[in-house]
Amino acid sequence: MRSSEMPKAVENILAAIDAAQAILVVGHIRPDGDCIGSQVGLALALEGAGKDVTVWNQDPVPDKLRFLDPDKRVRKPTSGRQFDLVIATDCAALDRMGRVTEFLPDGVVLVNIDHHASNTRYGKLNWVSPREPSTGELIFDLCKWAGWKVTQPMADCLFTAVSTDTGSFQYPSTTPDTLRTAAELVERGAGLGRICQEVYQSYPMTRVRLLRHVYTHFRVSDGGQTAYFWLKKRDYARAGASTEESEGLIDHIRAIDGVIVAMVFEEVSDEVTRVSWRSKLARIDVASIAQRFGGGGHKAAAGARIEGKPLGVQRRVLNEVRKSLKASA
Repeated sequence: MRSSEMPKAVENILAAIDAAQAILVVGHIRPDGDCIGSQVGLALALEGAGKDVTVWNQDPVPDKLRFLDPDKRVRKPTSGRQFDLVIATDCAALDRMGRVTEFLPDGVVLVNIDHHASNTRYGKLNWVSPREPSTGELIFDLCKWAGWKVTQPMADCLFTAVSTDTGSFQYPSTTPDTLRTAAELVERGAGLGRICQEVYQSYPMTRVRLLRHVYTHFRVSDGGQTAYFWLKKRDYARAGASTEESEGLIDHIRAIDGVIVAMVFEEVSDEVTRVSWRSKLARIDVASIAQRFGGGGHKAAAGARIEGKPLGVQRRVLNEVRKSLKASA
């Protein structure tokens, strides 16, 4: 735990949890390992504390993360279901919840637990700590401050959350506290071998076809400092893949020697492109680039949905990256 002194924000959140019985835990669209791991890990902790918990996202649990939710807790609530409290984990802005926001009860207390520097503090109660590289670490600390037992299934969830959002502890955002948290979770039963097998070593052939597309079609610019590729709807169709299977593909071009910034341009519609950035060096803050396009994220990993014709979006994005590279040289 980073500090033995409980932050006031956590004190207020625990008081709200204590006063509630029916709790809804929500996350962001296209949930990743940190989102699902934090959600399900928190849900298990709340159930252990005697709460009635529902977990819900706009999009389903990715196939490679279903092992974290064997009892299928992540599901849409039944019609008319009422909640005393809603907790959002790993969600930087209200619109990142997607259609879930349409069904949030009027006047319900919304708790926001997140680690994104771009978080908009949209909750009534906000605990946002950008110095942590994953929301899973915040949930682990919350459990310790609350005195909730961290069971083996919870440890699996939180270890997965921490591991995936640190690039399996390879990103520069990883801190000594991150490694200590990971060690504590293994001590509490996190199945390191199984998690690595499920998350990093069990890809379907459809994803391999997407990877082949990446290696065939990626481009470099700025003297090899920038690498990028496009994923269009027809590319998913040809591979027989779902959009969730593109998770992590960007790391393959980020790993190229000499590349500082890697990008994925993904077709959402004729006039909307989803862009993801990854930076290899601390001097290039891709979150600041994403913010110029209405997005956000972390210094080393960010994203945005940008309106406009595809080639126009590509030109604008590459130009902003080029400016950042020149300014930091």
